[in-house]
Amino acid sequence: MLSYENKLILAPMVRIGTLPMRLLALRYGADIVYSEELIDWKFLRSKRRYNEILETVDFVDQTDGTIVFRTCAEEKGKVVLQLGTCDAGRALKVAKMVENDVAAIDINMGCPKEFSIKGGMGVALLANPEKAHNILKTLVDNVSIPVTCKIRISETPEATFKLVETLVSSGIKAIAIHGRTRDERPQHPVHTDIIRYVAERIHIPVIANGGSKEIEKYSDISKFKELTGCKSVMLARAAEWNCSIFRKQGLLPMDAVIEEYLKLAVDYDNSPSNTKYCVQNILRELQETPRGRQFLECQTLEQICDIWDLGEYCQQKQSQYQKMGIQGRWQVTPDRLEPPNKKIKSAEILDDVTEMKVCFIRASFNDLNLPKAKLHAWAGKNGQKLPTYHTEQVAKLFRTIITFDGKKYTSSFWEKNKKFAEQGAALVCLFYLGLVTEEELIKLGSIIK
Repeated sequence: MLSYENKLILAPMVRIGTLPMRLLALRYGADIVYSEELIDWKFLRSKRRYNEILETVDFVDQTDGTIVFRTCAEEKGKVVLQLGTCDAGRALKVAKMVENDVAAIDINMGCPKEFSIKGGMGVALLANPEKAHNILKTLVDNVSIPVTCKIRISETPEATFKLVETLVSSGIKAIAIHGRTRDERPQHPVHTDIIRYVAERIHIPVIANGGSKEIEKYSDISKFKELTGCKSVMLARAAEWNCSIFRKQGLLPMDAVIEEYLKLAVDYDNSPSNTKYCVQNILRELQETPRGRQFLECQTLEQICDIWDLGEYCQQKQSQYQKMGIQGRWQVTPDRLEPPNKKIKSAEILDDVTEMKVCFIRASFNDLNLPKAKLHAWAGKNGQKLPTYHTEQVAKLFRTIITFDGKKYTSSFWEKNKKFAEQGAALVCLFYLGLVTEEELIKLGSIIK
């Protein structure tokens, strides 16, 4: 059973708390790591899959095949799923889905963003303590793993303590307190006195949060503990900027941290967009330097890695994964949607269409060798009319049929957007024109067995 006594914790951070950053925090010395906040309804449309290539457990969105949550053995017993919810029933359904894959469930009652508040989540729950208590109590009574919550302070120590008392009576194992009110932001000072007031009066561990402005090195963590009277500390921005803040031996140079993070991003096939976002938050103002601007122009994981001399590592790893059959994302077809959707709105009849199961992996291409560009260039060179594209959409899935030189081509692999569907169909056309070989498609990771 996960203990919250005397722990250093990576806080839940939107788009930051994905698997590579969580693993990096653990390797640097964090005891517990939180996922980014995941919304209950989004999680409920996912299905659990075991990824044999990455050796991960993936919860896959059944509307578009993207990864909602990914975890692995290295963080077993240390990863906490933070849930955004305003409904006890939905929260319980998610908790039952993941209780064998995570160490604990945390309910987000501290997010002040408009999206959360409008949905009745985050700090909106603090205005309705009975509802918040009911959500926590429902989970405590029905799951086998610890349940916690993360809140913001009220205007006074007394009001904060009264709220915490209500929440603690649900049976939760710990509570994280961000020392700012719902209307305060990082530029405002953290109210360590209010956190301390609560920590001295309740029987479960209080996790102090909100001190990133005061925590610039490892020794500052102990000072924050003393100020708040807490034994455990949760770090957000300090860890986002330099994850080696968790190292007892001291901070590592920024480039060393980025390199270690990128290796994990490659190893766990993290999306280029998420990887780029995390590196941006490490670079901060250095994005305005020549190297920073070069980084901002990157579109693929390999291009990002190249800047830190890891391009070859990325290329070799991606090639290895592609030969093993990784597709970049799980395939979802209309008949496997939740609920099933077998209706295809397109009037196209596939009887006269040449079909092949090929997917478009964006990371395998740069802007100069995209399949559509190659097909159009060949058509122009040979005096042919440019191909026409007809794309059909079912929910969030897309498939394109190309008509070229009187023939039709498509991929049976449904893509997550129209552009990818067009590129996938172009690959099929290029193959049947003899402009790309099966060996090349395998190398690109595009052929799906």
